[in-house]
Amino acid sequence: MRKATRWLLSLAVLIGTVGAGSVSAGAATAAEPKTEDIKDRILAIPGMSLIEEKPVDGYRYFVLNYTQPIDHRHPSKGTFQQRLTLLHKSVDRPTVFFTSGYNVNTAPSRSEPTKIIDGNQVSLEYRYFTPSRPAPTDWKKLNIRQAADDQHRIFQALHRIYRKNWIDTGGSKGGMTATYYRRFFPHDMNGTVAYVAPNDVRNDEDSAYDRFFKNVGTAQCRADLAAIEREALVRRKEMVGRFQTWADKEKQTFKTVGSADRAYEVMVTDLVFGFWQYQPAETACAEVPKPSVSTDGLWAWMDKVGGFDSYTDQGMEPYTPYYYQAGTQLGEPGYAYPNLAGLLKYPGINNSRSFVPKDIPMRFDKRAMPDVDHWVRHHANRMMFVNGQFDPWSSEHFELGKGARDSYVFTVPGGNHGSNIAKLADADRTKATAELLDWAGVKAPSGTATPLAPYNKQLDKQEIRRMPLLRP
Repeated sequence: MRKATRWLLSLAVLIGTVGAGSVSAGAATAAEPKTEDIKDRILAIPGMSLIEEKPVDGYRYFVLNYTQPIDHRHPSKGTFQQRLTLLHKSVDRPTVFFTSGYNVNTAPSRSEPTKIIDGNQVSLEYRYFTPSRPAPTDWKKLNIRQAADDQHRIFQALHRIYRKNWIDTGGSKGGMTATYYRRFFPHDMNGTVAYVAPNDVRNDEDSAYDRFFKNVGTAQCRADLAAIEREALVRRKEMVGRFQTWADKEKQTFKTVGSADRAYEVMVTDLVFGFWQYQPAETACAEVPKPSVSTDGLWAWMDKVGGFDSYTDQGMEPYTPYYYQAGTQLGEPGYAYPNLAGLLKYPGINNSRSFVPKDIPMRFDKRAMPDVDHWVRHHANRMMFVNGQFDPWSSEHFELGKGARDSYVFTVPGGNHGSNIAKLADADRTKATAELLDWAGVKAPSGTATPLAPYNKQLDKQEIRRMPLLRP
């Protein structure tokens, strides 16, 4: 999961009191103030504080901090401030709980489910993404259960104000996060919409990615990509020299990965993944350069598809929490690149251990993802997974078993990592919209399955974060 520095389209003091090494979760039920002003009601929640309020037509918009325990099982061991935002429409509307799985975007925005159900939106920053990072940092407390506990506490704190139905959602790592939350707290939400969420059940078995790259798109596009990747390594000396010169000028370094040469090789092996993940295949295939392209042309195309700045210390450091999770629980994709035979100097370098500082220990938990997968297959209820046909991450996606109820897996034809409900085929889009409205407890006029809120240029930017591309 790479190209992390770019975007595609793109709440807590503890609930209760912190004293004598204990946390009272029941304090979330403290009496509400008599005032009806929503800001006063929110800030009356123990542990909630205001960073700022921003003007948004038709809404109130708050950027907030909420004090969370670093370790939910041992709350006496310290707290940290977790950042979140709240797009408030009405306490009489349903609420969407959104997370990208990364930093929270503090610019006002609506996720697709928020627009469809015309609701409120709570957006949460994932623990350990700055500034929501404890200091000192105990990396062992960065795991999917602690993150789910974060969400659960915030839901408990806000549900007393927002009593209508809740839907959790997210795209990419955010879709994974929404799914993990439901696994650990299946009764908090009334429904889940997880977009383009990978499901790496067995980290050492990634043949699905090889099958994907052998069949995606047209034979000509696949051949053109293979050729230009190879050419990028044939010209390694010239391109690495240029990369280092650029880095020196921009004050970028390569201490974590080791050198500009190593970073460049990782980037080249990422190109085909990043191409299909983000580029619009209907036009981008024709723009793949020929091996005879100039150095300037090769650099420009590689920068567009991969982003040289993503492979420096400065580009990777903000995403250390992701890389750590990939190497300890989430897993990461692996695939072969036979077109690069004889040109790789550092086979196996493209994995999470290469992108996490060596003083942070990592040990992989093989039980985490099989547990989630088993729960989804046998216990999913009111869950929706939206994937993209041309998105590499959809190679390993969540599937439903006989135990799943009122749950669906949809695929956007020709869709990439920006796939959503609006891009589904007509019948699937109607079905998905109707189900979401039902889960949220609202209805469209005349019973039509259409979004309840009109398009808003300021708010309706698709909130899917580019996932860094990682491969062993």
